[in-house]
Amino acid sequence: MKLSNSEEELMNHLWRLKKGVMKDLLNSYEEPKPATTTIATLLKRMQDKAFIDYNLIGRTREYYPLISKKDYFSKHVNGLIKSFFNDSASQFASFFTKETNLSKTELENLKALIELEIKKK
Repeated sequence: MKLSNSEEELMNHLWRLKKGVMKDLLNSYEEPKPATTTIATLLKRMQDKAFIDYNLIGRTREYYPLISKKDYFSKHVNGLIKSFFNDSASQFASFFTKETNLSKTELENLKALIELEIKKK
């Protein structure tokens, strides 16, 4: 399951905070801040999708992520590779390196990362 853009933005705030009550989440936004009702709706949808949960502290809900940012991003990238690149990491890497205008240094860094992963296998 995927998050909407608004849900993803809120999730990024929650990942950064690690946990937070409504006030914490609202304060993490820049002006103009979204309405409390908007945040409450997004939190409910994100909970229904099993991305977050909460603990009750008195009558206050303290929200926390159920999925790490790394795991979410990994699933997102794998879905992108499957959908747009025929499930081929090579096609994705080819597109990524040709279409993103990476510098020579950035390409060399990527090459070093790939070589390191090859050695591990």
